[in-house]
Amino acid sequence: MNSKPHDLSTVIIVNKNRQRTLQVKTKHLNRLYHYAFGILGVILVLGISVIYLRSQNKQQEEEKNQLLSQLIKLKNVVPIAVPQVNKTNNAQAYVQDIQGKLEKINDYLKKRGLKGFSTKAVGGNGNAEASRLTEDETYSLYEEYLNRLLHSVAFTPMGYPRISSLTSFFGYRSDPFNSSHAEFHPGIDFKGNKGDEARCTANGKVMSADWYGGYGKCVRIAHANGFETLYGHLSRITVKVGEEVTAGQKIGEVGSTGHSTGAHLHYEVRKNGKAINPVKFLTLNN
Repeated sequence: MNSKPHDLSTVIIVNKNRQRTLQVKTKHLNRLYHYAFGILGVILVLGISVIYLRSQNKQQEEEKNQLLSQLIKLKNVVPIAVPQVNKTNNAQAYVQDIQGKLEKINDYLKKRGLKGFSTKAVGGNGNAEASRLTEDETYSLYEEYLNRLLHSVAFTPMGYPRISSLTSFFGYRSDPFNSSHAEFHPGIDFKGNKGDEARCTANGKVMSADWYGGYGKCVRIAHANGFETLYGHLSRITVKVGEEVTAGQKIGEVGSTGHSTGAHLHYEVRKNGKAINPVKFLTLNN
C-alpha cells in the first residue's frame, strides 16, 4: 500500500559534491525524540552495568587479598617448637602467676572496704627459708593460700557497705520507738548522714529496689550460693530491679525512711532466706 503524500516527509542530505533526498514517514520523525531517549537509555544501562561489574570485580579482588593476608597471619601464629625451659624458670613463672592473682583478689577486697593482705611470705618466711623449699612445696603453699582466699571471697558478701562506726548490732535490743519492749534486729546499722553513699558488698543481681515495709526505701541483692544482702532506710535508690551490680558499686544513699529514728544505713546478710550476723562477713578473720 502506497503512503499518502502528507504521510511522507522529505529529508535533504547535502554533502560537498551533491545533494540527496530521502523520504521518511512523518510519524517516524515525530517519534525521533522517543527513539533518541530509548538509545540513550540503553547506553546508560550498559554503562551502569559495566561500572557495577568492575566494582564487583574490585571487591572480589580486595576480599581475595584480605583472605591471603589472613592466611599469612595465621601461618605466622602457628606455634613452633621452643626449647624446653628449665624447672627453675617454670617455678618462677608459676609463682609470678599466682602472685598476680593474689593482687587482683587484694584489689577486690579493698573495693569492699576490707584491709588488704600481704603475700610477701606466702612461699616461706624470708629468702633464707624460701630457698630451702622444694618446687612442690612452693607450689603447695601458694595453692593452699590461693584456694583459701578464693573460698572466702568468691560470691560472698564481705566488707562494709559504708565505712563508718556501728550504731546497732545483730540480735535482740530495745525497741527504739518503745524502750519497754524488745525486738529482734536482723542486721547491723551504720552511722551516716542523709545522702552518704551506700555500696553493695558483692557481685549480684538487684531483686527489689523500692519501698519495703518498715525498711522504707530498700534495695535487696541476690548473690550466688544462696546469699542475699539488704540495704534499708535509704533516702535515694540508684539501681533498678534486674540490674547486675558489682562489689563496691553505689546502690543508694543513706536516709531515714520507713521505721527509723534518724539517718543511718541498715544492712542485712541472709543465707537461704534466713538472716545471719553480718559482722561475720566484715573481715576475712571471722
